[in-house]
Amino acid sequence: MFFGEFEYRIDEKGRVPIPPRFRGELRDGIVLTPGIEKCINAYPLSEWKKVATTLTTGSISPGKMRKLNRAIFATAFRLTMDGQGRIALPIPLRDYTGIEDEVVIAGVNTYLELWNKEQWEVEKAVSQEQAGQIIETLERH
Repeated sequence: MFFGEFEYRIDEKGRVPIPPRFRGELRDGIVLTPGIEKCINAYPLSEWKKVATTLTTGSISPGKMRKLNRAIFATAFRLTMDGQGRIALPIPLRDYTGIEDEVVIAGVNTYLELWNKEQWEVEKAVSQEQAGQIIETLERH
């Protein structure tokens, strides 16, 4: 389980450290994909395989499935950490998110999200504001 938030600076080669407490779970590989909210989703390889299975066994039309697969799989990157626990963020994903020199890594249960620091502050405020309302709807069911 991933939780917490961590701020890092990206080095001149575009590398960012993975928080030490998460490195063990990510040692077999990391899959990065563009997130819906202009962040980078970082999945442990084992979790990515579950996501991939879910995405390829849905009950949508074959045409929509092809579009979904292109959108998800063609923009994904498989990486491994270097000896210091860093990953090099691919330029297309950095461009997509606006991540330049600072990044926030947020643990969100089964995966991590990497955010541009300013965008994270906005998203965090909105998420925290809405969390109470969402919890109340869960408790009613």
